Amino acid sequence: MKSFFISDNHDTWVGMRLAGMDGVLLHEKEELLEVLKNVTTNPEIGIIILTEKIVDLAPHVIMEYKIKNKTPLIVEIPDRHGTSRGADVITSYIRDSVGIRI
Repeated sequence: MKSFFISDNHDTWVGMRLAGMDGVLLHEKEELLEVLKNVTTNPEIGIIILTEKIVDLAPHVIMEYKIKNKTPLIVEIPDRHGTSRGADVITSYIRDSVGIRI
């Protein structure tokens, strides 16, 4: 299985390319939705890695995909500037996905 990287930050994208990962650099929601449509239907892609700002372009679409589909795995990472998420991001994710407050 292959990994695919979607970034809004050029430096982060270059770093992942240097590590040998295929991916794209984009900034618009329409571009993101088109790339996600193509990548999620590719059986060779096992992991999709997105930067936080990319997820912010279409958070409901990405969350819905994470909940409804087992593969490919979608992983959100900070860009080279660090995270913009709060300290309780994991707790919020569990609450939104499962409906359990911990």
